[in-house]
Amino acid sequence: MVWDRQTKMEYEWKPDEQGLQQILQLLKESQSPDTTIQRTVQQKLEQLNQYPDFNNYLIFVLTKLKSEDEPTRSLSGLILKNNVKAHFQNFPNGVTDFIKSECLNNIGDSSPLIRATVGILITTIASKGELQNWPDLLPKLCGLLDSEDYNTCEGAFGALQKICEDSAEILDSDVLDRPLNIMIPKFLQFFKHSSPKIRSHAVACVNQFIISRTQALMLHIDSFIENLFALAGDEEPEVRKNVCRALVMLLEVRMDRLLPHMHNIVEYMLQRTQDQDENVALEACEFWLTLAEQPICKDVLVRHLPKLIPVLVNGMKYSDIDIILLKGDVEEDETIPDSEQDIRPRFHRSRTVAQQHDEDGIEEDDDDDDEIDDDDTISDWNLRKCSAAALDVLANVYRDELLPHILPLLKELLFHHEWVVKESGILVLGAIAEGCMQGMIPYLPELIPHLIQCLSDKKALVRSITCWTLSRYAHWVVSQPPDTYLKPLMTELLKRILDSNKRVQEAACSAFATLEEEACTELVPYLAYILDTLVFAFSKYQHKNLLILYDAIGTLADSVGHHLNKPEYIQMLMPPLIQKWNMLKDEDKDLFPLLECLSSVATALQSGFLPYCEPVYQRCVNLVQKTLAQAMLNNAQPDQYEAPDKDFMIVALDLLSGLAEGLGGNIEQLVARSNILTLMYQCMQDKMPEVRQSSFALLGDLTKACFQHVKPCIADFMPILGTNLNPEFISVCNNATWAIGEISIQMGIEMQPYIPMVLHQLVEIINRPNTPKTLLENTAITIGRLGYVCPQEVAPMLQQFIRPWCTSLRNIRDNEEKDSAFRGICTMISVNPSGVIQDFIFFCDAVASWINPKDDLRDMFCKILHGFKNQVGDENWRRFSDQFPPPLKERLAAFYGV
Repeated sequence: MVWDRQTKMEYEWKPDEQGLQQILQLLKESQSPDTTIQRTVQQKLEQLNQYPDFNNYLIFVLTKLKSEDEPTRSLSGLILKNNVKAHFQNFPNGVTDFIKSECLNNIGDSSPLIRATVGILITTIASKGELQNWPDLLPKLCGLLDSEDYNTCEGAFGALQKICEDSAEILDSDVLDRPLNIMIPKFLQFFKHSSPKIRSHAVACVNQFIISRTQALMLHIDSFIENLFALAGDEEPEVRKNVCRALVMLLEVRMDRLLPHMHNIVEYMLQRTQDQDENVALEACEFWLTLAEQPICKDVLVRHLPKLIPVLVNGMKYSDIDIILLKGDVEEDETIPDSEQDIRPRFHRSRTVAQQHDEDGIEEDDDDDDEIDDDDTISDWNLRKCSAAALDVLANVYRDELLPHILPLLKELLFHHEWVVKESGILVLGAIAEGCMQGMIPYLPELIPHLIQCLSDKKALVRSITCWTLSRYAHWVVSQPPDTYLKPLMTELLKRILDSNKRVQEAACSAFATLEEEACTELVPYLAYILDTLVFAFSKYQHKNLLILYDAIGTLADSVGHHLNKPEYIQMLMPPLIQKWNMLKDEDKDLFPLLECLSSVATALQSGFLPYCEPVYQRCVNLVQKTLAQAMLNNAQPDQYEAPDKDFMIVALDLLSGLAEGLGGNIEQLVARSNILTLMYQCMQDKMPEVRQSSFALLGDLTKACFQHVKPCIADFMPILGTNLNPEFISVCNNATWAIGEISIQMGIEMQPYIPMVLHQLVEIINRPNTPKTLLENTAITIGRLGYVCPQEVAPMLQQFIRPWCTSLRNIRDNEEKDSAFRGICTMISVNPSGVIQDFIFFCDAVASWINPKDDLRDMFCKILHGFKNQVGDENWRRFSDQFPPPLKERLAAFYGV
């Protein structure tokens, strides 16, 4: 066939009959389910893009070829939309003008599908920067809103709604001479239109401009709110949904305007949260979540709690549809393999080095494991989850004041004969756990045994939610004598890990991981029994739950540490792990959770891991090498080679860190026989922050384990460490800082030439406001260690860091790192005593934070304290020490005799 390469004037354009048939043929073929046909169609479409008037044919089929069926015409428009996205700047002028005029002439097509397609095409052209080059678009569409013809009005509104969604920012800028000043008042007029579809469009259009506090809307805010109230009882669900959405956003943006009407709004939202239409109810339920974040929430809602709490609790029941979707009647499904789309992508959390604190384990580990997430197979967000989340935040606002409204309901729900009701009661109990913990304590001795009984309920959905709720009370369970609740809870949870229902297995495994974190070494007496269950689960689990099982095993290793290093435990645990390890290919993403798990196990087993370390070490080095090689190919020829998934390399580096930490000096032979240091040199310079973060953690661990192999590379590594002391990437900076401290301890006086590369950045970081606690502590330790090995170089800056140094280290536990850091500070004070004079009270406080320092360190403290006292004289010292808080005064007198 002949294609006309020269496009004539737009209105003379007529399709060539043969060309038209060829395109229709393609459109028909592209609707075929056969993927090979679809691929051929894609190639042909790409070829046709060479011809300038190909797009004329597409718009012609969409708008003029009324004889064709609607799906084909719509498809033609969607292909045109993709061409606009990809090649619009290359369209000849005539073609562009033809498409634009055809769109505007056909926005009122009698078919809703065609109208919607034309609307999508218009907004795509508009968002390609064409709002500026299509000056009559907005005036035309706004004019069409006044058309007597319903189709024209609806089509124009549909297009405007899409433009408001896609181009909200530019509509509210000077670029277009502020069209919203006209558009918003125009939209407000249509809130009272007779057609529900049009009313819904009108509210949706205005809603696009609430969050950005658009000036044109703020001018009309009272009229907007008044019009919203007028729509409160609209019979169309879509309109009610948009009204609720508007009120939720106004809560964040213009609380001042809603406050006078708050009583009525709350009453209205209470009704809407019980709307027959679940989409409306869900939008309305968001209101409580948003309100709970506002400071006025407590006062505004208090009088409504008696009505609100029952509504939220009622929304926490599974709907009939939920139960069907969740196959709530299928009790045993453990033998049915998982479908791949059930398995969510996991994200590996790279290693971060942190200090132990007095109160508990590692700080600042955002505890996001116990979100209300018990039924992730239904549409991710629904009324049940939203109601539970709202109850959770309200429990955090009102604390125990919520209980009088909840307890009477709970009594009824928890012992209800209908399982759906009972299940929702257990969810309620879990949702309030965080906020109302104190007030719940008197009831727990009765409730926990009841919940442990519910773990063997005949309905799987009851068993699974009970696992989650019990995990929310794990902290309390562990605080009681172990035989009372911990032992029975653990026994029952382990049975649930072997449940015949996959959802229950998953919930039990997650709950058990939470229990492990809380109980730590309390679990040691039961290790054999726990391992028995977890190992048996290996043979039983389908794909998705295996990944969660790895996590439970890794968490167990983290929690009991070296207690796991017993031959009989190793014999149980390692064979199934190594068997999985051998089955998985290097490209398999299931390696991630397995590598993380092995990393925890290696760290816990220490020398017990020796028999397994060589193949594991080798494979990790290979994974790093493969990923780096693939990345180099991709950098050189991006069109030939795809980018690698760097998570493989990150997880492998982290497992190597675990091996180095667990095996210590025993890793030396493996490092000697591999090129890991060369690979690390590349990883430390990777573009991706997580790769650098993990390579610095490994550098620190290898420095501790076998410095003889690291030392020859120090001259290459130190400048890279210096450039990574950038607190913009918190974790990278943290690990680099920690590694520098470890290196300095090994290098001793030879660290001298490298001090200028790092000291200024470290002093800057320790003085920055809002630096996270972990980074502050590691920075202080590293500065102390540098001062310990090179006091002459660091001491002159003492005055610039002594105060934040002291405050950041007073809360960490006595340990090796703290010891070397304090030796450093004492050495620097003896070199530059005047540097500490102004902040001496902070030094005193930091010294007093030691529980039992080693004798020679205690002597250093004594010497400095007495030296200062003697220098200022008794009278001044008494005046000075009178400023001390009493506990500090007593401690210093008792321990150091000052």
